[in-house]
Amino acid sequence: MSILSIQSSVAYGHVGNSAAVFPLQCLGHEVWPVDTVQFSNHTGYGRWRGDVFSAGHVREVVRGIEEQGRLGDCVAVLSGYLGDAEIGGAVVDAVAAVRAANPVALYCCDPVIGDVGKGVFVREGVPEFLAEKAISAADIVTPNQFELEMLTGMAAHTLEKAIAAADALRGRGPRMVVVTSLLRSEAPPGCIETLLATADGAWLVRTPLWALPFPPSGSGDVLSALFLGRLLSGTPPPEALALAVSSLYAILGRTLDLGRRELALIDGRHEIGAPSKVFPAIPVG
Repeated sequence: MSILSIQSSVAYGHVGNSAAVFPLQCLGHEVWPVDTVQFSNHTGYGRWRGDVFSAGHVREVVRGIEEQGRLGDCVAVLSGYLGDAEIGGAVVDAVAAVRAANPVALYCCDPVIGDVGKGVFVREGVPEFLAEKAISAADIVTPNQFELEMLTGMAAHTLEKAIAAADALRGRGPRMVVVTSLLRSEAPPGCIETLLATADGAWLVRTPLWALPFPPSGSGDVLSALFLGRLLSGTPPPEALALAVSSLYAILGRTLDLGRRELALIDGRHEIGAPSKVFPAIPVG
């Protein structure tokens, strides 16, 4: 099964396609990466070099795949950080082209906008594009808590409110909403949670919170890829979430053990297919 992944890329480190492609391959999927940027390293370092590609570049690469007659082999499109709203338009057009060739293909959208403590860190027009265009086209959406609140205009600091906000987002098109980095006021201290909401109910996966010295850039990209990869392998959504979160938890632990700023994705590769500890998905709604 082939996945078209349209995201940023870095030479050093693991964010965007540089974080998503390898886990998907480890799960047995062919991946067609289309890069929206090519940077030396992620922007969290404060200095980087490289280029942002145009929407035309993204369209040309996808068109080339289409001309080879391969879009029918694509079972899913995965998107993450968008350089600007025009690139977002190219992504949605790519989804339409894939679905024209394979009507059952899925679109998993990681609606990157910002995060708690950082605020909005994407270009003007991107949040509006995601809210007005991408969400309605997606089958799966994977916002963090900050992005969920931005996209819905609803608070999500309690379990009840988070489920309500996720259901409101589902009401705009997606079949599944995965809320990452959920920090609830009533949750036990020292933990972090991930919420899954579908038409069949809601589930919560809770893990201890690693005391990492740096924000784990790329962790959301890895989680979206792992969840999508598990779903495409036929794993039921709650179990797919449990396995995806557990793999990421182990990789973050390995990163801490090695004292690295970048995700220890390669060193932790054995945790991708079979995480050493699985945190269960608990029904909550």
